[in-house]
Order: sequence, then structure tokens, then C-alpha cells
Amino acid sequence: MKIEFSKLQALGNDYIYINCFKQNLKRVNLKRLSQNICDRHFGVGGDGLILILPGTKAKFKMVFYNPDGTEAEMCGNGVRCFARYLYQHGLSRKKKEWIETKKRLIQTEILDPYPNNFQIKVDMGEPILDTKKIPVKGSLKFCIQEKLKIGGRIFEITSLSMGNPHTVVLVKSFPRDWQKVGSLIENHPIFPEKTNVEFAKIINPRQIELRVWERSAGETLASGTGACASLVTAFFKGKTNRRVKVIFRCGKLTVEWNELTNHLFVTGPTYDVFSGIYHF
Repeated sequence: MKIEFSKLQALGNDYIYINCFKQNLKRVNLKRLSQNICDRHFGVGGDGLILILPGTKAKFKMVFYNPDGTEAEMCGNGVRCFARYLYQHGLSRKKKEWIETKKRLIQTEILDPYPNNFQIKVDMGEPILDTKKIPVKGSLKFCIQEKLKIGGRIFEITSLSMGNPHTVVLVKSFPRDWQKVGSLIENHPIFPEKTNVEFAKIINPRQIELRVWERSAGETLASGTGACASLVTAFFKGKTNRRVKVIFRCGKLTVEWNELTNHLFVTGPTYDVFSGIYHF
């Protein structure tokens, strides 16, 4: 089967997009497709597969698959690239658009539509702190600055959901084995649906540097929802303002936690990489 695709990236988060308004994938094994097409040696390569579908609560629906074939609830950089795809492929000419995801409706806004500086702002909604909704096992109502033993060491963690589960560890410097620690936290039994993990280093009240270990994907170069979770954690700790620059290996995102609405907003660039046909 020949499948038309486009690859887009945001700060090194690269995703493969398939326009299901044009192509019918109903008979396709999507788990196997995502595993194969995301493979960086034998496929296109990417941090995930994103399907563009008609929605029931909005005109457009984003369905996101991890490289291991599991379906995820949400992806911050993925939804920003999704908005770019809609605009540049003529599916929507609106600067503001509602996107349906598995857990919540997301509003995107195109600030600058020029190809080399396609800035998109997204309203990520409110952070979810209730442990039952994240989810986190245990009797605690909230998991804020709690101790967790990992590999013989104690880490202070804060867990929340941005439509998908996150656990943030504030650090003075990144542990040499942060990927190993991230994997152990991701798969810890207190997280029944696993968790994304962020190691956040506070530079000053306006800047956070981040390393990201994504659930079912491993190390990634950036994360929009992870940037939101890190701001919430740092602000709770009294370390930052409500508006910060979050620094990744390949660029920055601006994240703001609005005091009146309690919504988090992420702004940053998106890039078109290439399009082609995948033989599946």
C-alpha cells in the first residue's frame, strides 16, 4: 500500500503526518504502521505518527501514535505542527483553529505564517493535579514535591497531566544517567499508564532548561506539554515567574501560565521537513 505522508518538526520533535481526509486507513493496522514508519533505520523516522481526521467535537481531530505503536492522549509540539499542516495544505485558512484530541479540545493560533518562521501559539488548557486523573497510584490527592526512590536514590517529583501524564524532577545539574533514571520513573509502578519525565534546571526566574524522556518513545529533543509541566512545577517551588523561556537542545519555547484562566499557553516555531510516499 502506498501512503502519502508529510514530516514536520518543532525544536527537533519530528512527526509524520497522514491526511486521512484524502486517504482511507480503516483497514490498516495502525499499531504496526506507527512502529514501522517511525523507525529511523527502516522507515521515515520520527517521534510519532499523527493522523489528521474529521472530528466529532471539532472539524479536525488529531490521533497520535508513539513509535512503539501505543496511542497517546496528547502532544504539544505535535498539535502545533498539526495546525501548520492544516494551514499550508489548505484544509483550514483560519489563523485560529480548534483541534480535537483524545482527552481535550485544543485551540491553536498562527502568529506568523512565513515558512522559515512559522510561529504557532497553542492554548494547552489547565494543568490537572488530581492524582486519580493523572493517574498516580496512592492515597495522596496531589503529587507535588513528593519523594520517590529510584535506583537507590531519592528524587523529589511533581506529577500532573496536560492531557497526558508528566513527572518533573527539578535539578541543579542534569544527572549523567538521566536517561536511565527517566526510564525507571516512566515505568515505576505508581504510574499505571506510565509517565513522561522532565528534568528541569532553573536558570533564573525567566528561564528553564529541560531534558525530556517521553513515555514509550525515550529521549526526545523537546516537548510542549513537558514545558508546561515544568513551568507549573517550578512556579509551585517559587523558582520562576508565570512566563518563561524553556530551553531545549535545539531551540526555545515561550510558556505562560495565565493567572486568570489557569490555562497554559505555548508559543514557538514549526518547520516543514519533507513529504513523500511510504510503501507499507
